[in-house]
Amino acid sequence: MRAQEKQIGVKKKTMKLKKYMPLILMTLPGILYLIINNYLPMFGIVIAFKDVNFSKGILGSEWIGFKNFEYLFKTSDAFIITRNTILYNTAFIMINLIVAVGIAILLNEIRNRFLSRFYQSIILLPHLISMVIVSYLAFALLSAETGLMNKTILPMLGLNEISWYTESQYWPIILTVINVWKSAGFLCVVYLAAIIGIDQEYYEAATLDGASKWKQIWLITIPLIMPVITMMTLLAIGRIFYSDFGLFYQVPLNAGALNSTTNVIDTYVYRGLMQLGDIGMSSAAGVYQSIVGFVLVLMSNYVVRKINSDNALF
Repeated sequence: MRAQEKQIGVKKKTMKLKKYMPLILMTLPGILYLIINNYLPMFGIVIAFKDVNFSKGILGSEWIGFKNFEYLFKTSDAFIITRNTILYNTAFIMINLIVAVGIAILLNEIRNRFLSRFYQSIILLPHLISMVIVSYLAFALLSAETGLMNKTILPMLGLNEISWYTESQYWPIILTVINVWKSAGFLCVVYLAAIIGIDQEYYEAATLDGASKWKQIWLITIPLIMPVITMMTLLAIGRIFYSDFGLFYQVPLNAGALNSTTNVIDTYVYRGLMQLGDIGMSSAAGVYQSIVGFVLVLMSNYVVRKINSDNALF
């Protein structure tokens, strides 16, 4: 009997394998890409614990333990890049959420289908523009010699010209505005899709009860898209330790005078490797970012699953 059961089990597994073989073959290129680009480079983590000597190679270089991490955290750089990374991403998450949900609600109120599609395309367009192009647009606006701000807008307001690329205090606002302009459109489409999926009977019943448009938004729209808002927010929190390299490096034009407000972990690692040549300390900063980011991803994933399981009970 046991032999027959084993044979039956083997036949079932073979049938399942044959059934799903086309799908397995389709995933092979993606799996290979993942291994080559995401897992093999993880070998480089050892660089953070070594005093790299290129004549000896990475494996032959001397182990120095956590000295690269000690050097990183003994300087003020660790505090500055951590502070900037967390505060910028926190501001981005909050402002993008408010702006994206607000625009999605407004777009949902447009009854003309052509205009609705047109506005969606216009709002989504900045998300598709390369950050290099965005940096040139920002330079055309902020250039001290020919910029629109200094030559047109500030004189109209009776204000003096500003050297934008040497005054660091303005850049938290500039970078936040650029990020919202570029990112809110994509989030808006996600939230708009969630709003469109709401049953119109809720709004009809609210209208019969005399509810105003504001009450309909506050009591129907926002509560019903809250699961999507929660999931998107938690996914963003999971990547709060990662920054848009192009935004913080290309847009400020790598100006050293702005480092106090534009330097984040990603740009610090790049500068440490390319400009200072300190491969050990830049690797230590990268490992620090990866570990904290990994923990945050696990935590956000746990919270998302918890929320989904709780919602499934109702």
